[in-house]
Amino acid sequence: MDQPRKNKETEVRFKPRARLLLQLGDQLIKNESIALVELVKNSYDADATMVDILMSQPDSSEEGVIIIEDDGYGMTAETVETVWLEPGSDFKSKKVRNLEVSPRYKRLPIGEKGIGRFGVHKLGNIIEMTTRAAGSREVYVRIDWTDFNKYTYLNEVPIKIIERETPEDFPEDKTGTRIVIRRLRKPWDRATAREVKRAITSLSSPFEETGAFRPSFEVIDKPGWFDGLLKWEDVREYALFRFRVEMEGDRITRFDYRFTPWPTMPALTGRQVSETDRLVDVFRRIEDPDEKKKFVMLSDYRIGKVVFEGYLFDLDNYILKLGVSDKKGFRNYMRSNGGVKVFRDGLRVYDYGEPENDWLGLGSRRVNQPTKVIGNNLILGGVQLDRKASQDLEEKTNREGFVANEAYQAFRKSVLYTLDLIDTLRAEDKKKLRDLYGPTRKSEPVVQLIAETRNYVEEKVADPKVRRRIVEYLNKIEDDYLLVNNNLLKAAGAGLNLSVVVHEAEKIISEVEKVLQSENQSNRALELVQHLSSLIDGYAEIVKRSAQTKESILEIIDQAIFNTEFRLRSHKVEVIRQYKEYKGTVRLKVARNLLIGTLLNLIDNSIYWLHQQAVREEDKGTSSQKKIFIGLSENEASVQLVVADNGTGFLIATDNITEPFVSGKPGGMGLGLHIAAEIMTSQGGSLTFPSFEECGLPEEFEDGAIILLTFKK
Repeated sequence: MDQPRKNKETEVRFKPRARLLLQLGDQLIKNESIALVELVKNSYDADATMVDILMSQPDSSEEGVIIIEDDGYGMTAETVETVWLEPGSDFKSKKVRNLEVSPRYKRLPIGEKGIGRFGVHKLGNIIEMTTRAAGSREVYVRIDWTDFNKYTYLNEVPIKIIERETPEDFPEDKTGTRIVIRRLRKPWDRATAREVKRAITSLSSPFEETGAFRPSFEVIDKPGWFDGLLKWEDVREYALFRFRVEMEGDRITRFDYRFTPWPTMPALTGRQVSETDRLVDVFRRIEDPDEKKKFVMLSDYRIGKVVFEGYLFDLDNYILKLGVSDKKGFRNYMRSNGGVKVFRDGLRVYDYGEPENDWLGLGSRRVNQPTKVIGNNLILGGVQLDRKASQDLEEKTNREGFVANEAYQAFRKSVLYTLDLIDTLRAEDKKKLRDLYGPTRKSEPVVQLIAETRNYVEEKVADPKVRRRIVEYLNKIEDDYLLVNNNLLKAAGAGLNLSVVVHEAEKIISEVEKVLQSENQSNRALELVQHLSSLIDGYAEIVKRSAQTKESILEIIDQAIFNTEFRLRSHKVEVIRQYKEYKGTVRLKVARNLLIGTLLNLIDNSIYWLHQQAVREEDKGTSSQKKIFIGLSENEASVQLVVADNGTGFLIATDNITEPFVSGKPGGMGLGLHIAAEIMTSQGGSLTFPSFEECGLPEEFEDGAIILLTFKK
């Protein structure tokens, strides 16, 4: 009988190929800026106060040299062998886990993956490293990365460590590390050097001290390469707005917003807003934008205190001409450096704040709210984190930000929430700027885009027939857009949102500009403006069809309440229907749908602010019944409809609140009350904000919002 055959077992080992290190260097380190930043981080971890990066002959691969030198605590021969020459070493990650800080500046390591040294391979083929630790010999290592292609396996590549009896780079009792990189992987041009300069100078947080750690980068034989580069210290002087916000747990703990007009704006008065301001106080708890009525809990994770600080700018021409001499240079600086960066213990986390990483989605937010929302090119911001406290924010291996875990989502939402609140305050001050120093019609974004596109078409489109047809469409678009814009009310009353018109128009006109800049694309441009014209046609037709008829004001109010009945019930809002007792003039000449739309808007606003008041009371351990009051009265000339609530009241000045894109609601479009006011004007009436004493309302509505709609008989 045959014996059963036994399985063959062979014990084997991973055998990393020598070229693996070359591949890792290429794939883990994205560009020259990141490569040098990784080396600078190593210096920071080594308690350095200075890191000088010098480059010579950058435009020659063969002759180019990069020198990186710091005054950190250096390395012994043993550390070089067991840590620096061990890719993926857990030397630093152990320090992080054990909260082991550096001896001089008490820094917790920023790098912990053990791969930052691959940055030298990204830069050049030959590296010479000299390092010295206190009480130890100077250590020298030379690596030629091209040698790795001569060997099959990594452990076959010979590396010599030389311990010098007499130090050459760090004499006496000096310590530190010096890296010389030769035979550049590729020649550098002026643009690459300027980008590296920008990256190195933005590595340390400008908002806080980092133990006097300020890295520098210079190209010694190209004196003109950095000419015209603006400095952070110069640019921040142009900021009209500044803020600093601290967040812990589920709320804003400290808040400081400042509007500081330039000396060339004597008609304006600055202001400062703190956490005790009524608007800020109402919104101190961090709401979750994705799940309404829920709050972001930073304390559910190891994130620690989040400090968000920044400078905000205005790039409109009519503002820049009041105080900026180099407008082009300033705009270029903001385009390259603008955004919100993230810092841990004062050192930057890449690549947040880089032009290609819009981690907060500010670009898409600005498309949706073009005249209100802060874009990346309008802010120089920084989020400060404590390294020890923020361990749940884990950096990706490829150095492109944090892993998108739940802690990161909570962190990101808290920053966005704060930015919405800053947006709201800034919108008020921008209106003052615009009113005093701004142009008139040209400040309209769509009209300005149309005008610029029309000029471009007339200059650049060669075919006269196509040029004439495009210009005709653009003229028609502008006329119809202005018709719609001057009657925002009617579009809103038909259940439409004007923002759709604005945004669709902006997007298509912008695409027209891009298309026209390409060769032989005039027909595509024509298709785009035809589409936009059709869109505007639809809205203009709604405007033209709106008509006033004799309607019962009581039935209109009943219909508006009926339309919102479910929301009122789900939010537990009681409606006091005083209008039911009204015995005066009932039938008024109004556009029924528009007035219903207006009331829906007002009721919707009340529901929102009643909820905010309830959250505020919950924080204080109190509560009250949410109520909306709707009443009617009349005099010889008019009928008055009052809508009031017992919510937070108006948190921004009522003389601004009907302006478009001005809202006390963080993230709000700021169109609702503007549209309502325009509707009332179109009906020959008005929308005003009377005092509590004028209306004779029940006492419980004294601190809430009160709106009066007045109709002519």
